[in-house]
Amino acid sequence: MTTTDTLMAAVREGKVSAVIELVTDMTTEERRAAVPELKALRIELRKELWSNRARQIRPALHAAGAACHSGAAAAAAWISGSEMAWAPAAPPVLLNLLANRDRQWQADVAARLANRPESAGVPFALMSGLVRLSGCEVPTTDSYVRGWLNSSTTTWQLSGPLLAERLGRDAHLVPLVNALFELDDIGWRLEWTYGQDDAQGWIPALAQLTEQGLLDRRTMIDGCVARLLRGGSTVDQRAFLTLFKALSPTREEERERTGDWMALATDAAVAIAFHAQSVLTALALDGELTARQLAEMSRGVLFRPEKKLVRAQLVLLGKVLRASPSEASALLPAVAEGFGHPDTDLQERAVKLVERWAGRADQGAHDEMLASAELLSGALRPRAAAALGVVPEALEAGTPEVYEEILPPVPLARRVDPAPETVEELAEEVGALLAARTEDVAVFERVLDGLVRHTYRDHEALVEALRPVVAGRWWYPEDGPRASADNNFRARPYGVEVVLASLFDGVKPSTLHKALRKDGSTRSDCVHAKLERPWRARLYETAYRLRTEPLPFLLSTPTWASGLLEAGELVARLGEYRRLGAPVAEADFAQALRRVRHDVPADPDASVGTAAAGVAAAATALGTPEGDRLAALLTAPAPAAPAAEIVGTESRLLVRTGGVPELRSRELPPFFRPLGAPVDPTERGQQCYHWGFPAYPHWLAILPGERETVAARLLAVVSAGAVDDIPLEVGYLPLLAESPGPVGDALLLSVAYGAGARRAEERVAAVDALLVLAASGQLDTDRLGELLGRLMAMGAVKPVRVVECVRTAAATGACGTVWGLLRAALPALLAGPAAGTAAARGVGDLLAVAAECVERAGGRGELPHLGELAARRGGSRLLTQARRLHTLLTEEDASAATT
Repeated sequence: MTTTDTLMAAVREGKVSAVIELVTDMTTEERRAAVPELKALRIELRKELWSNRARQIRPALHAAGAACHSGAAAAAAWISGSEMAWAPAAPPVLLNLLANRDRQWQADVAARLANRPESAGVPFALMSGLVRLSGCEVPTTDSYVRGWLNSSTTTWQLSGPLLAERLGRDAHLVPLVNALFELDDIGWRLEWTYGQDDAQGWIPALAQLTEQGLLDRRTMIDGCVARLLRGGSTVDQRAFLTLFKALSPTREEERERTGDWMALATDAAVAIAFHAQSVLTALALDGELTARQLAEMSRGVLFRPEKKLVRAQLVLLGKVLRASPSEASALLPAVAEGFGHPDTDLQERAVKLVERWAGRADQGAHDEMLASAELLSGALRPRAAAALGVVPEALEAGTPEVYEEILPPVPLARRVDPAPETVEELAEEVGALLAARTEDVAVFERVLDGLVRHTYRDHEALVEALRPVVAGRWWYPEDGPRASADNNFRARPYGVEVVLASLFDGVKPSTLHKALRKDGSTRSDCVHAKLERPWRARLYETAYRLRTEPLPFLLSTPTWASGLLEAGELVARLGEYRRLGAPVAEADFAQALRRVRHDVPADPDASVGTAAAGVAAAATALGTPEGDRLAALLTAPAPAAPAAEIVGTESRLLVRTGGVPELRSRELPPFFRPLGAPVDPTERGQQCYHWGFPAYPHWLAILPGERETVAARLLAVVSAGAVDDIPLEVGYLPLLAESPGPVGDALLLSVAYGAGARRAEERVAAVDALLVLAASGQLDTDRLGELLGRLMAMGAVKPVRVVECVRTAAATGACGTVWGLLRAALPALLAGPAAGTAAARGVGDLLAVAAECVERAGGRGELPHLGELAARRGGSRLLTQARRLHTLLTEEDASAATT
């Protein structure tokens, strides 16, 4: 038996100690001769990454390969191999095997391992051991420095010396600490404290080492400031600011970096800008900041949107002007930067400074302030004009523009493109669909129809084209069906995944059949399941038929992205089914019937019921039961909309609706019938909270033209996002707005609750829905405003969240729409706070937005309760903005209302 055979036997038995003994006695040539066998075994084990055999062999294989490779590059690549990380040889074992190598070789391997990404999982003990053996310079790569951070604070060290003491004994402390300032996403590690003693944290340890002189103080301070100037994540910025403060910089050290603080106050994140502003404030009040520097800093800070920063800067300017009135010419033009701030309270603060100190400024400063005064709100312009000694008309920028409402274009009806013609095109579409976070209904439907069509034509060609796309999916059957995949698909279809899995035998037909029957027999459903069951059933049925009796194509593929299906197209499809002798699938045909609507035109440019009689006659002429059912649907009277009423509870407003007899018909499969049940908000199960709605784009396509039905069913859940602060997915609100069908209280309440949702992205969805409804002329502004006002008055929706929504909508150019909404919403809020009581947070901001909209879009007339509120004494934001809005609405020259 050769030496290689003996080594390979020891490796296959997983005997690390035997491998060490054998390799130690082998010559260089013998080691090289063993490499091909070791590589072959490595490839063999890749097929059984998780097996017990692989776990047993891999540590010995890892050690043998590291020792036998003679080149540094090859050895480093072997040691850091991705599959080796599952069961590697211990670092002491590898270091023992590599200890007798040339020092230059060891340094080369150390450098190569240190350059591997942290995700490669190379142990720091191995890298640092090679650095120690070779005596080379310490690497300062991401992986090495992060490994040093982790190894310096491992759990077993917590009971030993403090972190600062351990770091102080590290011969490589200085270069490694300097490298910290270059790493991204390092802040959370620096902020972490170990144990109950904060002295075990990195930030106090680095501060202590700096105080002891082991780290250069100037380098540390410069590193912190440079890192703050560089920007980065919030956590990183916070950590380096905390480190800077822990270094306790002196006034002289802060003054040396005045230019850096000015840059940070202007452009940095809020927390960093606040600190920079506080440093500069102290310098300015002590006379260590020139007027020119203060003016430059102020122009940048007053341009920022953060109110606290702007307010603090105006206070500082006021203090400096009181102490040095002669600097008015230099500072007041910077004050005028505040004229353009969106918050009118801050505009007024800036105007007050100008009123007080304009007499001390020269003509050049006056000219600069006049140019900026055009940005002031209408109520403040006369005051600024008086302070600057000009008539108010001088601040008008030419002829006032006639206001024009700007709304987004009305979404056009989109046709669903035909299924891809070739399997290669279909494979590309499938890959894009699997990668998408949210499914587009039109794309989903054409892909689903394409899978059905190409399975019917050439199953083998489709499978071959799709294999590279689906290989590696969680259900993909590499060595036969997986029990876990069956169990998962039994609970959920996971969209198109269940159809793909069926194509590749990744799910059993019996599992699909049982899931389909279960969806048809379940009686107790939450609101989501009732909407999702028809979609699920259609997917299960499609996947099942691919394996048992493939369909030539789907009858229910919609004509339009909204889900609507042209009746003439369905007649043609039924005719082709009759010609082919293909049996109709139950869920597919039921969905097709629900998508054919004769009371709502599929094409917005078409008239209602166009050629319905002719299509019905063509359906009857087919002579099939399905044709007769379609004809009966087209000739029946349009069903009446179910009765609906608003139901108020202690915490929210919901909608109760009657049943829909057409959806409860025995002709429909069982999984459709729950959609026809009445909606009662007090019914058990209406408050079911789901953390995600994976199929929400498809709900409206299940019942196209009936968006009020969908909205009413989801209203109790959507309200939880505003009332209970539960982060819920409300991304379907724009789809609601774009879908055909009447607009009622359920849809309007959905938008109102969306405006009070917890997360900003959810509120943006509500703004999108609001603007789409307004653009299409379907928004009842007064009704939505009334409902929104009631919700805010009862505490179901927080005004401070609504402020963001209406301000965003107004910023797009929809000031008239926003004013109409607030005009109807504000009375309910203004009627609440009695004299001496506090209004809900955000009401003052709502009044400010209303005033801004009136200034731009025009408006006139009394607003209930506003006059009484404006007459109160006080300087709060609520009262200030109430006076401003009241003045705009009642002044003699107010513009005529345009909304």
